[in-house]
This record gives sequence, C-alpha cells and structure tokens, in this order.
Amino acid sequence: MKRLFLTALAAASFATCVHAQSNASGPLVTPSGELQFERVDRGFVATVDNGIFDRFGANTLTHFDDIGGANDAVARMLVQTDSGPVLYDFRHHPPLVERLTMRMMVKRVFWQGDEVVMQGPQGWFRFKQGVLTKLQSSTTTYH
Repeated sequence: MKRLFLTALAAASFATCVHAQSNASGPLVTPSGELQFERVDRGFVATVDNGIFDRFGANTLTHFDDIGGANDAVARMLVQTDSGPVLYDFRHHPPLVERLTMRMMVKRVFWQGDEVVMQGPQGWFRFKQGVLTKLQSSTTTYH
C-alpha cells in the first residue's frame, strides 16, 4: 500500500511539472514583442510585432510555452514542425531560432534553466546550447 501511494504521489508531482501544449495562434505576449502565428499555404509564418522571423511547415500549430516574469510573458517556446521541433527564445531581440537536429513528435516538455528536456517516441532528450542529447536513466529531477 505504501509503495502504491508513493508511486501515485510521484506520478502526480511529475504531471504538474509538465508544460501543457497549446495551439493558440496569438497574439501572445513575449519579451521581444507581440507574437502571432499565421497560416500561409501549407505552413505557418511566425511574426513579432508584425515582422516575420520564421517560417515552417506544419499541418497544425502545436507549441509548448515557457511562461514567466511579471506579466506572464512567453520567454521561450518549443514549436512542433514537419521537420522536427524548433526552439524560439524570446529573451533575445530579434528572437533566437534554433532548429533541433532530429525529427520527433514531442509529447512533454520541461524547462530547466537554459535547457529544454522533452519526451518523444524515441525517449527523453535534452536540448541545451544548440546540442540535442539523448538522455539515459538518471536521478536528475526536472521541474
């Protein structure tokens, strides 16, 4: 019984750390300005304050947001595209765009300092300073 309780408690704690995915096209408040996604042909255009900073192919818009700060602005965002996830860092002006080197469908995302930890069908990965690393079992707790 104690083991079952601890398992349930761990699962509940883990689930609350996950940043939910969104399909909101905007406008979204970021430190770089007002973010908007617009459907163009078979993909999307990402704009900040009406200036285009990225284009990507995707059937649907899906993103995971790192929200924080005084006005709940989106500091970073992981966007699911046809060619794999793309990280937007709105703490830079213009926003920093980093494309991951692997195609994957992201299920969950954790924001930990300057790294992004994500779960896909192939397992868990960390993206930090432009490098994607497959994670092995560890005792590190992400929240």
